[in-house]
Amino acid sequence: MKTHLILTAAAAALALAGCGGKNETPTETTKAANSETTPVPAAGASQMVASGTIAANLAASPDHKSLAAALTQAGLAETLSGAGPFTLFAPTDAAFAQVPPVTRDGWMRPAQKNVLAGVLKYHVVPGKLTAADLAAKIAEGGGKAVLKTVDGQDLIAAKSGNTILLTSANGDKATVTQADVGQSNGVVHVIDAVLVPKM
Repeated sequence: MKTHLILTAAAAALALAGCGGKNETPTETTKAANSETTPVPAAGASQMVASGTIAANLAASPDHKSLAAALTQAGLAETLSGAGPFTLFAPTDAAFAQVPPVTRDGWMRPAQKNVLAGVLKYHVVPGKLTAADLAAKIAEGGGKAVLKTVDGQDLIAAKSGNTILLTSANGDKATVTQADVGQSNGVVHVIDAVLVPKM
């Protein structure tokens, strides 16, 4: 009798666990399927909600803690909470970890607030540009598109296979690892490196 109850409870637990997993899988698959530039979904971006602002979603994302902290330090979190719309190329924590610690720590000093703001603004383009919009601009430009960031600098977008590749004025490169993460005030494209503008 006890064995029968234990087996029944175990089967019920497995069935419930299976149901829970099924609810999450289509969301992940849908996000990846909607964009040709998203071969691997980013865990933090999958937790962003379209009804939230860019700043609010970054603050809640487990993969964008460095970016959220930098936006607050630079005084830009309020801007990315505004109406927008904005297109943000959002480096992950792993991307920030690639920046030499002395540079990264230097950016976070109060005296370097303007430098940090310049780096962060280089990742923001006015308006809402989806992956399809970016692909169309790249095609129109004969293989590359020149995007104007909010501080007026050029950021180059090109295609590398089915992936969008960004190149900074300094030659730094970043790949879009997850595109079209909808926000109430724009769109976020997750990238795997920090892009540095000309200073």
